[in-house]
Amino acid sequence: MENIEQIEAEESSIDFGKIFKDLLKHKKLYYKVLPIAFVLAAIYALSLPNFYSCEVKLSPEIQSSATGRSSLSALASTFGVNIGQGAAGFGTEALFPTLYPELVNSTDFKTTLFDVPVTIEGNKKKGEKDRTMTYYDYLSKEQKKTWWSAAIGGTIKAIVSLFVDKKEEKETIDPFRLTMKQTQIVKALDKLVVCDVDKKTMVITINVTDQNAVICANMADTVKNRLQNFITDYRTSKARVDLEYNRKIYKESKQRYEKARQLYAEYMDANHDVNLHTVLQKQTDLENEMQLHYNAFTTVASQLIAAEAKVQMETPAFTTLQSATVPVKKTGPKRAQMCIIFLFLAFLGTTGWILYKEDDLKPLLGLS
Repeated sequence: MENIEQIEAEESSIDFGKIFKDLLKHKKLYYKVLPIAFVLAAIYALSLPNFYSCEVKLSPEIQSSATGRSSLSALASTFGVNIGQGAAGFGTEALFPTLYPELVNSTDFKTTLFDVPVTIEGNKKKGEKDRTMTYYDYLSKEQKKTWWSAAIGGTIKAIVSLFVDKKEEKETIDPFRLTMKQTQIVKALDKLVVCDVDKKTMVITINVTDQNAVICANMADTVKNRLQNFITDYRTSKARVDLEYNRKIYKESKQRYEKARQLYAEYMDANHDVNLHTVLQKQTDLENEMQLHYNAFTTVASQLIAAEAKVQMETPAFTTLQSATVPVKKTGPKRAQMCIIFLFLAFLGTTGWILYKEDDLKPLLGLS
C-alpha cells in the first residue's frame, strides 16, 4: 500500500498543465527556431546533387552432378543451410554465385571499368555537343559536389600544393600499385556499384548509382556484361585449353597424313607398271603408313569435335530477369523528408530547452 501511494504521489507531481503553459509562454521561440531550421534544412538539401539508380537482375545456370542431392541442397538452402556439393549444390566449382559480390567488389574487377566509354549528353537547346570520355575521367572530373565539400577540398589542395611539388600521375592502371587518385575512385565505386545474390533463389542483383540517368543505365548493363564474361571465361578456361591442344594435335596429324598420302601417290605414279616384289613391298608399307596416319587423323578430328562441344557445354547460360533501363525519376536525395526531420529535431530541441529552463524536466525524469 505504501508503494502504491508513493507511485500515485509521483504521478501526481507531474503537472502537465504547467508544462503546457510553459510551452505556450515561449511560443515565440518556436516562431524563430523552426523557420531558421527550415531554411538551413532547405539549403542543405538543395546543395545535395540528384542521383539515380538502375537495377539489373540475372538468374545463372546452376549445374549439379547429382539431381537428388541438388534437390536436397536446394531444400536446405531455403532454411539457410548449405550441405555437400561444395556450396549449395555447385559440385567442385570454386566460383559459385554466392561469391559474385566479392568478385564485383575486387579491385581487379573495378579497375576494368575505368576504360568504359561514357557519353554526357549536351543540352541541344543551348547548342551543347555530346561529350565522350572514360568512366574514370567522368568520376574524377564530372561529379557534382556540395559547396562545402568543394570549398574544403579546394582549400586542402591549395595548401598541399604549397609544400608538395605537383607531379603528373601515370596514365597506366596497375591494380597492384594504384595512385592516390585511382584508389579514391575505387573506393567511390564501392558505393556506386553494388552486387548482391539471394542465397535462396541465387538471383544476382546489380545496382548502379550515378548522377547521370543515362550513364547509370549504361554502366549497369556494362557491369552485367563484364560479370557474365568473367564467369564464362572462368567456367570454360580448362575446356578452352583442351580445345587449343586438340586443334594443335589436329593440325599436326593432318599434316602427317597429307605428307604420307603424297608420298604414296608419288610412289604409285613412279612405279605404275613395275611388278617387282620390292616395289610391291614398298607400296604396301607406304599404304599401311598412310592408313595409320589416316586413322590417327580421324581419331584426333573426333576429339576436336568433342572438345568444341565441351566448350559449348561448359559455357554458362544467364537469364536476364530485369534489363537495364534509363531511370525516369531520381532516387534521391529525398529533400522533403530531410526538411521534416530537421524541423522535428528542432522542435524536440526547443521543447527540451524550454522544459529545462522552466525546471519541468525533474518531475518527468523522476528526479527530486
